Amino acid sequence: MQDLPFSQAAENNCAPILRELQSLLAGSRSVLEVGAGTGQHATAFAAAMPQLRWQATEHPRSMAMLRPRCELAKLDNLLPPIALDVSETPWPEPWPDAVYTANTLHIVSKALVERFFGACAAQGSEGSLLIVYGPFNYEGKFTSESNADFDRWLKDRDPESGIRDFEWVDSLARRAGYRLQEDIAMPANNRLVVWKLQRT
Repeated sequence: MQDLPFSQAAENNCAPILRELQSLLAGSRSVLEVGAGTGQHATAFAAAMPQLRWQATEHPRSMAMLRPRCELAKLDNLLPPIALDVSETPWPEPWPDAVYTANTLHIVSKALVERFFGACAAQGSEGSLLIVYGPFNYEGKFTSESNADFDRWLKDRDPESGIRDFEWVDSLARRAGYRLQEDIAMPANNRLVVWKLQRT
C-alpha cells in the first residue's frame, strides 16, 4: 500500500467524533467537510455512514494532502475532493444538510473564522447543521494547561492563530442565524459544538 499523508491527531479523535456524528447526522443526507486535511475523517466517516454523501474540501494549496486517501478509498458516497478557499465565495452548491469542520478555527486568522460563518450565513439552508470540533476557551480562560501550551505554540507559529473564545464563536453563529444545539465534551480537552440554522 502506498504511503499516505497521516495525522496522528485525526487518528486519535476519529472514533470519538464518529460516535457523536452517527447520532447527530442520523437525519442528514449530505455533508460538506471544510479543511479535510489528510482525508482520514472523510474516508472513515463516509465508510461508517453510507447514507451520507460526503464532500471533502481543502485549501487549493493542500489538495495534494487530501486526494490520495480519498481516491484510494473508492467509496460510492465519498465525492471526489474539491478545493475550497474559505475566503472566497460562493461555496459549492447545493448547500448540504450539514457542514463539518475539525481543528480549523484555531489555525486560521480571526478574519477567516468570521468569513467562514459569513459564507454559511449567505448560503445556508434552513435547518442545516454546522458542526465544529476543536478546543475552545470559555469566559476567556483555557480549559487546561495543555490547551494554554498549545495556544502559545500556535501563536509562535502564526500570531493570528490561536484557540478561540466559545462566546465569540457562538456570537458569530448567532449573527449568521444559527442556534446552539449541543456543546459536547470530547477527549483531550476538545469540544464538538453543533448549531442549527433557524432564521425565523
